[in-house]
Amino acid sequence: MRMYLSSFRTGDHPDQMLALLTRPASTTDVAVIANAIDALPDSERRVAVQREFGALAGLGLRPVEVDLRAFFDQPSTWVAAALSRFPLVWVRGGNVFVLRQALARSGADRALTDLLRQDALVYGGYSAGACVLAPDLHGLEQCDDPRAVRTAYGDRPRWDGLALLDYVVVPHIDSPGHPETEILGIVADRYHAEGVAHQPLRDGQAIVINDRSTRLL
Repeated sequence: MRMYLSSFRTGDHPDQMLALLTRPASTTDVAVIANAIDALPDSERRVAVQREFGALAGLGLRPVEVDLRAFFDQPSTWVAAALSRFPLVWVRGGNVFVLRQALARSGADRALTDLLRQDALVYGGYSAGACVLAPDLHGLEQCDDPRAVRTAYGDRPRWDGLALLDYVVVPHIDSPGHPETEILGIVADRYHAEGVAHQPLRDGQAIVINDRSTRLL
């Protein structure tokens, strides 16, 4: 598997994400999955998506939104076909429970798992986009409201992660200025006390996974 998991946005080492690609950034289309913010008003969501586009275009990439809502309750082969044409998927932060439900209802959870295990694409993401890869999402409700799933989709939240990592990424630790830094510090302390495997990240830091190699930058 190839992954670039940042605490906040593209972090301080986006060159390391680009290094995971097998083609130049200028020829690379990147699928932007922004469903973690589906509970926001449409106008706010559009602004947030454009911000992601600007950041990724600034790296030389060619961003295209893949809105998972278009694949809800459809055969999982549909979203798998859509994602398979991208060498890079970028999963934006937001609410991890909303993101998890969007991945489940679209079939993108299974599709991304298969594509990553086939080494067919790079998974990049930050905050909720990294948190959702954990085996289990319990504890993260202290930061992200599970009730947002009902606001976004009228559904109940799921508590299982994608289990592509065997630990929970806890972003925004010791990150002055980020509004979630204090509560996520409490989450990390709780995980430590309960023996839950986790990796804290300060804003700017990233985890880079390339096959069996994992680096914390």
